[in-house]
Amino acid sequence: MLYERKKKNEIRWAVFVPAFALTLLAAVVGIVSNKTLTTLSNRFFTWSLDSFGWLYQIISLVVLLVTLVMLFSKVGDITLGGKEAKPKYPFWTWFAMTLTGGVATGIVSWGVNEPLIYFGNIYGELKQLGIEPFSAEAARFAIGRCFYNWTFIPYAMYALTGVLVAYMYFNKKQQLNVTSTLVPLFGEKIKTGFVSDVIDTLSMLAIILGLTSGLTMCIVLLTTGLTSSYGIPSTLPLFIGLGVAIIAMFTLSSYVGLDKGLQKLSGINAWFYYGLLILLFVLGPTLFILRNSTAGMAVWLQNFWQWGLDPIDIGGAPLTRSWTLFDWAVWIAYAPVTGIFLGQISYGRTIRQCLIVNLILPAVFGIIWFSVWGNTALGMQISGQLDLVATIKNSNAVMALFEFIKNMPFGLGIILVPVNLFVILISFVTAADATSNNVASMCIKNIPIGSEAPGYLKVLWGATIGAIAIIMAAFGGGVQGVDGVKALAAAGGFVVLFIFILQVFAAIKVFFIDKTEE
Repeated sequence: MLYERKKKNEIRWAVFVPAFALTLLAAVVGIVSNKTLTTLSNRFFTWSLDSFGWLYQIISLVVLLVTLVMLFSKVGDITLGGKEAKPKYPFWTWFAMTLTGGVATGIVSWGVNEPLIYFGNIYGELKQLGIEPFSAEAARFAIGRCFYNWTFIPYAMYALTGVLVAYMYFNKKQQLNVTSTLVPLFGEKIKTGFVSDVIDTLSMLAIILGLTSGLTMCIVLLTTGLTSSYGIPSTLPLFIGLGVAIIAMFTLSSYVGLDKGLQKLSGINAWFYYGLLILLFVLGPTLFILRNSTAGMAVWLQNFWQWGLDPIDIGGAPLTRSWTLFDWAVWIAYAPVTGIFLGQISYGRTIRQCLIVNLILPAVFGIIWFSVWGNTALGMQISGQLDLVATIKNSNAVMALFEFIKNMPFGLGIILVPVNLFVILISFVTAADATSNNVASMCIKNIPIGSEAPGYLKVLWGATIGAIAIIMAAFGGGVQGVDGVKALAAAGGFVVLFIFILQVFAAIKVFFIDKTEE
């Protein structure tokens, strides 16, 4: 028994050493010279998106088209786990887990800030398009662009990898890992030797960079909220304290497991989302929300292909590189491991049901969220009730969210500020719960990804990721206040980009060329 346990916990040194060494190197560089880390990260950010922006755009559109074909074809009838398989979770619980397990803090933080940044042309987003800042056209564009960045294309990335992982695991009886999704292209040999180690190492680095950037953004949001709302000084001890607390929370949640941890957290989180949407829709400028959302949808659909095939040259670097391409890099960084999570909870569902829950419903939710939050903020700005654009210009890219909430009618800001801080915290903990255990388990031989890894590995990775996140949150500022964070996230996407492309081709082969199996 002792021998079996020792064998089970044997470390995959070929994966652990290079991944940990590179991550630790980033932490050491950040501690010794945070400016060097931020500078190097930003240079890589610019080079990767300028050089490969065209590829990000093309593969993103291909993924959307492939998932839509799967949704409406006979492929959608396949049951994951076989015809006799029964779902483990009720439908709306399943949806809450997929929505909150993938969205993290992004939709909460940018639902207000991103439309305002476009509307006010804060970083030059409108310059190359010839749109006048603060105009009605700018308001329509702001909402339309958010619809593009936060709905069908990014969720298609998660949905495709989720369905592929689930099918290979439940129907093809492969292991629950990234390498197994490439078996349709390369056969069983892909799962052994040097190539397998490289693939899992790169996937692991993408997970680490993605999780680090998410944690950094969470710390920045919470410190910004505490500083602006309660006058708490933004100091290094505050960054460190929040970072340690968040790491402890998502590590503890991962120990509890999906059924007891994530299922309960995601349900709570989802109800906070729904409640905030209803409250803002009722209290906000309801007619403006409805009209500008409809007009924004027209702008989005009219420009869909032009935005989708813009390698930077049409929209310019401030808009296309720093927003859309950056978004694609972040979603791709998370896609392989999020696909593992989505695959795990999809047993007993048809592929069509999975695509509805992982693509259609989250995309519709994104449209509703940006319609309500974004247009309420734009309404405040246009009516002169609050100059949120100036707030961003004078502080950082995320400050407007808390000024917006503090100025809710009927003095509701007193209640909504702590509620929103809680939602930000629980959103990240929920998403990190879905990914953190994979970082440690990918370092162990002979166990499927998603199973429990030794506690010391979780602590080791948590401390390393936390160190980088705290450094970037405290010192990684810049034009947008979060430049270092954006650079780390883009690096994660580029690391896994080519693996993700192979997964897309593997999905095309296994669902449309090979013989599908129940």
